[in-house]
Amino acid sequence: MNNQTSVPSPTSDLLKRAFEVKNASIALSRCSNEQRKKALNSMADALSARAQEIVDANIDDLRRSEHAGLAPALLARLKLNHDKLKESIEGVRQVALLPDPVGLRQLHRELDSGLILQRITVPLGVLGVIFESRPDAVMQIVSLAIRSGNGVILKGGSEAQLTNKVIVNALKEGLVNTDVCSESICLLTTREESLSLLRLDHLVDLIIPRGSNELVKFIQENTRIPVLGHADGICHLYVDSEADIDQALKIAIDSKCQYPAACNAIETLLLHKDIAPSFLKNGIPAFEKLGVLLLGDTHSLELGVKHKAEDNDWSTEYLELKLSIKVVSSLDEALSHIRCYSSKHTDAIATRNKETATKFLLSVDSSGVYHNCSTRFADGFRYGFGAEVGISTQILPPRGPVGLEGLITYRYFLEGEGHIAADYSDAKKSFSHRDL
Repeated sequence: MNNQTSVPSPTSDLLKRAFEVKNASIALSRCSNEQRKKALNSMADALSARAQEIVDANIDDLRRSEHAGLAPALLARLKLNHDKLKESIEGVRQVALLPDPVGLRQLHRELDSGLILQRITVPLGVLGVIFESRPDAVMQIVSLAIRSGNGVILKGGSEAQLTNKVIVNALKEGLVNTDVCSESICLLTTREESLSLLRLDHLVDLIIPRGSNELVKFIQENTRIPVLGHADGICHLYVDSEADIDQALKIAIDSKCQYPAACNAIETLLLHKDIAPSFLKNGIPAFEKLGVLLLGDTHSLELGVKHKAEDNDWSTEYLELKLSIKVVSSLDEALSHIRCYSSKHTDAIATRNKETATKFLLSVDSSGVYHNCSTRFADGFRYGFGAEVGISTQILPPRGPVGLEGLITYRYFLEGEGHIAADYSDAKKSFSHRDL
């Protein structure tokens, strides 16, 4: 997508399906906690029953996408083998076990005798989710949507079209004979439909894009629907002069290599000048052994890094086994670099100095700021959210991995006994504002 692409008006068929999701979401919002939990477990059963069909469809998608020249990072995200599928299905069951986010009373206040105010959590309504490559995201998104009482309209990338179709069919089949209508879930299949989705501001309450920088920016600039997401995942690890070198190297390798195609993998390693020589003595061979291409600044090149980093490398999300390295003279220089280039996703420090760590944690304005641990922990499942619909790097909440709590809002409910505002305007009565 590019900013010159026109956003077409929705077709009558798309409007019909979107209205069906909207109506189903209203019914879903009235379902009990037990009804929604039962629906998720039934969906998990249906996924298990069709596991081989899902894996076979994914093999076909992989073969077709590889032949079409899909980038290695996207191919890695596209792959869904039996182990990954089993983990995803277990994730659906874990979401069912999470506390119910709907119907929680956040405020209970007597404004005056017989005039009672409550603030109660409610579902958002309909989620529109546009994503690339990852078919496992379908299971995460749908389980979180249904658990939180929301309908969902999905549009995956064409590279995962076969896999997504089988998964969604299984999920919808799982809802048969439950109290949750299968029309709560809708899968779009064409590019025109995904563009038209951006115009459904009267039916869709939140757009969640999961994909490239270009995709997210296009969506943000071409819809009036609120957008939750992040455009880049440019994450940093700063190794301080007082870091434990062995521990820091272990963290750096995991942050880069455990799954390099993830948005929470580091793209830049910042090294304090006092520790850089000893760190790189062990670090260069360790990274090269794992197939990582290292790109360094002038100081890093002098210490053995073989390839020069260009100016645009500091602002590039590689999503592959490639890592930029820069030597800095101080914590403040590291903070300055992060402020300039970080996408506000996840940034980390390795140090044994608590005071230094505290300054870093309080100075870096990212959705996740870590001390002595891998950036790969920035994940809804690892946070105990069961799954995530995406990661938000915006300042306003929800921020970071978005689970159930990010998919609810609240309403104010006020009950009276014939109370009218004029009585209080004329000072006939006064408010008690007593919390109950």
